[in-house]
Amino acid sequence: MEPTKFFAIKALCPNAEFVIKGDVLEFIKDNGDTKPSDSAIDAKLAELKTAYDNNKYQRDRAAEYPSIVDQLDDIYHNGIDAWKATIKKTKDKYPKS
Repeated sequence: MEPTKFFAIKALCPNAEFVIKGDVLEFIKDNGDTKPSDSAIDAKLAELKTAYDNNKYQRDRAAEYPSIVDQLDDIYHNGIDAWKATIKKTKDKYPKS
């Protein structure tokens, strides 16, 4: 799931209970966490977006791989080498960054 302000705040304050109303962050219970500054939230959001963007190949691969059921059926009927060839096509199409 693409990172949002919510995920950035949750990463910075994993124990806090909060709501976001428009652009206003309201802590309901801090549970030991300190309310982060807007700049800290923005920095964490940028960090999360970079990580998300850098792992696009993983999401693309996951969407294109055959289901586990189909993969097992392929192994049963065609053997491991044929299965590896099928998987390699997807890995080659979406290489690691």
